[in-house]
Amino acid sequence: MNASPKGRRLALLIEYEGTSYGGSQYQKNIPTIQGQLELAIGKLTNESIRVSLAGRTDAGVHARGQVASFVTASRHRVQTVVRALNAHLPNDIGVRAATEVPDAFDPRRSAASRLYRYSLHLGAQRPVIDRRFLWHIGPQVDLEAMEAAVRLLCGRHDFAAFTPPSVARVVNTEREVSLALLTRDGEVVRLDVRANAFLQHMVRRIVGGLVQVGTGKHSRREFEILLRDAEPGAARSTAPARGLSLIKVRYDSGLFDDETNDDIQP
Repeated sequence: MNASPKGRRLALLIEYEGTSYGGSQYQKNIPTIQGQLELAIGKLTNESIRVSLAGRTDAGVHARGQVASFVTASRHRVQTVVRALNAHLPNDIGVRAATEVPDAFDPRRSAASRLYRYSLHLGAQRPVIDRRFLWHIGPQVDLEAMEAAVRLLCGRHDFAAFTPPSVARVVNTEREVSLALLTRDGEVVRLDVRANAFLQHMVRRIVGGLVQVGTGKHSRREFEILLRDAEPGAARSTAPARGLSLIKVRYDSGLFDDETNDDIQP
């Protein structure tokens, strides 16, 4: 394929089941979301194109509202881009929408916030149909204790405890959480967390800590200490990747808002 000259910038709204992938970011010799997108775009445009993503998701993590961006010399209509990419992509990755954006648009740096959702299964028996999207923890959980801990999350905090020490010691670990909500629907409990940005494993370690509170292994006070003391990597319990999904990336421009209405109030 030929190298792409500078052209127009397109943004894609994509969804995927992350079970079969080594994460969203390109890795050599490992199937990734970025790698599959670049292959599909190359087949459509006959260009060698690098895709950038709004959020980095780990191996096994899913997305409903991931945003990707790339520059192409192709003049295909956006409707054609959506249809063609979906024809070239594997069945566990799909493009929901596409639009032309300003050249300065960066899906990660331009984002105002991101919304992640973690899903827990409280049934007596492990789930089968939805097993790739739920962490089964069983019914013996104190949801009131978990809700009390969840209420501590909103606001600006140092989340160094909720990321690996190797990360916490080299980056700014303060994040602004604008939403932290625990809801139940039958045997499924969902934690929605919206923040300006997230650290590696941040949501999964938060969920791991909340489950320890809900199962009586730790108290609400101990969870609060993790937030207050911000000891790097202190929240060691990490929930499995399969329960986590990137639901929405929000931009001040309103990009893709019509396609990603999450029905969650700020």
